[in-house]
Amino acid sequence: MSKISTTGPLRATDFIMGSVLAAVLLVTTACGSVPASAGAPAAAEQADSAPLDGDHVPDAGGAELAGNTGPEFSAKALDVLATIPVKGRAPKTGYARTEFGQAWADVDKNGCDTRNDMLNRDLSAKTFKPGTRDCTVLTGVLADPYTATTISFVRGTDTSSAVQIDHVVALSDAWQKGAQQLTVQQRTALANDPLNLLAVDGPANQQKSDADAATWLPPDKAYRCDYVARQISVKATYNLWVTAAEHDAMAKVLGSCADVAVPTSKGAPAAAAATPPAAPAPAPAADTFYKNCAAVRAAGAAPIRAGQPGFQTKFDGDGDGVGCE
Repeated sequence: MSKISTTGPLRATDFIMGSVLAAVLLVTTACGSVPASAGAPAAAEQADSAPLDGDHVPDAGGAELAGNTGPEFSAKALDVLATIPVKGRAPKTGYARTEFGQAWADVDKNGCDTRNDMLNRDLSAKTFKPGTRDCTVLTGVLADPYTATTISFVRGTDTSSAVQIDHVVALSDAWQKGAQQLTVQQRTALANDPLNLLAVDGPANQQKSDADAATWLPPDKAYRCDYVARQISVKATYNLWVTAAEHDAMAKVLGSCADVAVPTSKGAPAAAAATPPAAPAPAPAADTFYKNCAAVRAAGAAPIRAGQPGFQTKFDGDGDGVGCE
């Protein structure tokens, strides 16, 4: 698959998740210091990032997700970084992709596996496989945040790898920095959280492997502030730590953009109503399904919010928890 043109700098706000998972469980116990162990990049991490061409991946099951208590909306990345513990890298012993649940599970119960959810969120000019209710993405165009190029995506054995879904905080890296102490349900949430996922250039993703910010940054320097801010948000949300070298690399990147905010699943605080609100519409049934925003509006359910019957991640293009605005 060839890259077809070059685009300008991108920002994290262009790629903020369509919607957070129903929520995220966090570890509440403090983590003790662990011995440092650099470890080699994992082939498993590359395989985990590789494309999945099946029409659907079964739900991992059993992932009971509670409220997300990650960084507040508009929190500065430097301020959040200051709250993340600095420790040595733990041994990689026991790491396997299966420790993070079924790959690309349908944890948000919307009928689409996570890979297709992210392709739907991050690609434009999409086409879908007939009969999948706009779930399986066949073609699309990616404005790649890592290389600032535009990539044409075509699903297929020989073509899908042009666009891959990157775990911004690699799962192997997370395993060595606190994820061993999470539950399987929490690790499944981490592996499928839109906050930690981006559709990106396949070769760049393979080059990154399981590197942290101390050893790999996106080739597009204009995106590095947003990239580091996203990693910081993920690590704070899941109580992971950073190494000293990683902390220093993140702080160096943020030195040129001290006001950059972390992306987060939390929307902006609601503004006080200037006029009395209108009477609410009748509540939709729990099994309500809307094909698109036009259907949401026709039913009088717009704007539709995360957690409400019929909400889908594709309705929330700016990731603020409110769709079909």
